Amino acid sequence: MPKEEKKNLKTLYLMNSDPKDCLYCQNNETQHELMIQVAKLSVSRLFIFKEQTYRGRCLVAHDEHIDDLNLLSDEALSSFMKDVAKATRAMQKVFNPDKINYGAYADTLSHLHFHLVPKYIGGPDFGGVFSMNPKAVYLSDDEYADMAEKLKKALE
Repeated sequence: MPKEEKKNLKTLYLMNSDPKDCLYCQNNETQHELMIQVAKLSVSRLFIFKEQTYRGRCLVAHDEHIDDLNLLSDEALSSFMKDVAKATRAMQKVFNPDKINYGAYADTLSHLHFHLVPKYIGGPDFGGVFSMNPKAVYLSDDEYADMAEKLKKALE
C-alpha cells in the first residue's frame, strides 16, 4: 500500500476514534437507523440490528469508548464477555439458531462491540462468513418490538 494512502486511512481511523464522532457514544441518528436498543447489561448495551437477513441478529456495545479487548483489565474483560454470553443465551432461547457467529470488527469504528449473528442450517451464509449489512430484510416496528420484548424476558 502506498505510504500516502496508508496515511489517509490512519487519519480516517483516528477521526472515527473520537467519542464525539462515535455512533455508540452519541446515541445518534445513525445508530437509530441501524439498530434498536433492547437492554442495558452490566457494562454494555444490547441492540437488535435492524437489518434481519440473519433472523435475530443483535449487537453488544461496551458502555465506554474502548478501542479493543486488550485494553480492558481482566475484570472488565470478564464483565464484558459475561454480557456477550448473556446476550447470546437470550438469543438462543428466543430464536433457536443452529449457531451464533461472533464478529468484533473495529477497523473503522473504534468502539468495542460484538456483532452476534444467528445462523440457521440452510439459511443465508451458513458455513461461511456473514455479510455485514446485506440490506435485504427489514421488519415492521411491531416485529422489532416483539423481538425486543422476548429478548428482555429471556435476559431475566
